[in-house]
Amino acid sequence: MNVLLIRPRPHSETIGLQSVMICEPLELMCLSSVLKQNGHVVNIIDMIIEKKPIDYFIKKVNPDVVGITGYISHVGIIKEYAKVIKSYSKDIKVLVGGVHAKVCPEDFTDDNIDSVCRTEDDLYDFLGCKIKEKSLPDREITKKYQNKYYYLFQNKCALIKTSFGCPYNCNFCFCKEISSYSAREIDDVIAELKTIPQKEVYIVDDDFLFNRNRLLEFYQKLKENNIQKNYLVYGRADFISKNEDIIMKLKEVGLSAVIVGVEASSQEELDSYNKKTKIDDNVRAISILKKHDIECYATVILGIDWDKHDFKRLYNFIKANKIVFVNLQPFTPMPHTQYFDMYKDKLIIPYEEHEKWDMAHLVVKPEKISIREYYYRIISTYYKVTVSPQNVIYMIRKYGLNTVIKLSFGALKITWQYTKKIIKG
Repeated sequence: MNVLLIRPRPHSETIGLQSVMICEPLELMCLSSVLKQNGHVVNIIDMIIEKKPIDYFIKKVNPDVVGITGYISHVGIIKEYAKVIKSYSKDIKVLVGGVHAKVCPEDFTDDNIDSVCRTEDDLYDFLGCKIKEKSLPDREITKKYQNKYYYLFQNKCALIKTSFGCPYNCNFCFCKEISSYSAREIDDVIAELKTIPQKEVYIVDDDFLFNRNRLLEFYQKLKENNIQKNYLVYGRADFISKNEDIIMKLKEVGLSAVIVGVEASSQEELDSYNKKTKIDDNVRAISILKKHDIECYATVILGIDWDKHDFKRLYNFIKANKIVFVNLQPFTPMPHTQYFDMYKDKLIIPYEEHEKWDMAHLVVKPEKISIREYYYRIISTYYKVTVSPQNVIYMIRKYGLNTVIKLSFGALKITWQYTKKIIKG
């Protein structure tokens, strides 16, 4: 069959991190590899990068099957694509997959969608595929886009996944709903790294910094195979704070940045999320990363019960710990987590407006301040951190003026989206 795989462009209402990062569609690259093994002709279209409308590519490729992947914020866009595809030809089979389809398949119920594939096996069965041999992602199929993929300061960045699911049980997190934890053999990971031409590699595990022995094996085999790359990973603060020796070794073989779920600046909030970490873990983890010149990308959940004093407390924590990069996420009760039912009567954005469920919109009514002030506090906190003279100088010295200017334009797009929310109130 002639198969077209599509990564959708975000809705204009989505407050998108794609303004400061565009990553490879790794799941589609993995799928392409299996489809080609089974004799199918495969094309991938990345609509985040492409400027032409979806109907242009449908007419150009004239596929038998179209597979579309996406997150919660893409639900509406995916349905729009399906409608366009079926208007071109009702004979084209439209399949939908991805993490949101796996957990919430009901959201994709639509006359124009032929099948919602909750697992890769569902898709393989639909197309009559068999996995003939252990396959690695098809990196040739996205070659025309490779120079466009980046994550903040990691330019021309490739993706690799070395484990699936998360071994922890934070009660706010959607990841634990996707699958139980399992990890690939390190030899298999090393074999895939050898196929990646890019210097910058983003390891997209839900939590890469988990198993000491596995990480030591990773370190040793990177050295043995003389693999020289830079790595961006996810990691918990408590692991980093208790395993500085591991962090030092990983730095030696290329660890350059860690996305750390700091989540909160008070112990009470950390406990409420079932994070099972301490504020001291956050402080020590940030200090260890800074000590070894590893970038810390801190993520924080903003409470619905916050007022201006809570935002000030968070800013003081960021300033005291000299955090340069922070992602502020308004508390979002994701579907199938315990919070969704708790807050469904307090939503100010209906769940059906999926494009706004992007971890950046305020979807639950704040308890102590207005919506307008809440958005203002988000923007002002961002700017007090990122535009402080010492942080600007730091970024320019480390990454160069051109890169900082590029990211600044992306940040301005996000600022304008938030500004419109403040104006509307």
